[in-house]
Amino acid sequence: MLLAPLAAHAETPQKLALTAQDRADLARIETYLNGLKTLRARFLQVAPDGAVSEGNAWLQRPGRMRFEYDKPSPFLLVAGFGSAVFYDRELNQTTSVPLSTTPLGILLSDNLKLSGDLTVTAIARDPGEIQVTTIRTSSPGDGSLTLVFADAPLALRQWAVTDSDRQETRVSLFNIEPGGNFPASLFQFEDPRLSGGNRGN
Repeated sequence: MLLAPLAAHAETPQKLALTAQDRADLARIETYLNGLKTLRARFLQVAPDGAVSEGNAWLQRPGRMRFEYDKPSPFLLVAGFGSAVFYDRELNQTTSVPLSTTPLGILLSDNLKLSGDLTVTAIARDPGEIQVTTIRTSSPGDGSLTLVFADAPLALRQWAVTDSDRQETRVSLFNIEPGGNFPASLFQFEDPRLSGGNRGN
């Protein structure tokens, strides 16, 4: 699951020895992400068991995200106001956790810095692409977040959340529309058991 909090482990983060190029690239990424306030996109998600699902995504930094999964997937993910809610329509079940305990909370944080509270554990480069893997320095058991960017120009294209059991959920974005004004209600979860329905479901 994209948002499941994980049991913390008594382990020391593996801090990467940064080169001058690493530091320059991380500075560019910080500037880009802190300048990325809103976007809308289609997404394709690959779960740890290989299941593939698609849907519509909205992101508003800091702290807000909505994933509406296309049917027949029964899922909805809403992050906002300090919490993240995962709803399974098929089971009529919700899971709510503090956003600060999830790897996605890193992406949605205000004034993101890839140092201090975060530890960069890997940087990988391919032609036209750069990947950065990071964890929370104080709680590596929360899992890791790998951000994948197209380069020249820099643009977020994918991320992967990896849990403590090395189970990875990967999300790719396409048909990306940066910018836009979204209503606050988009990032509020309305329990269909109480309201009789929910947006996009």
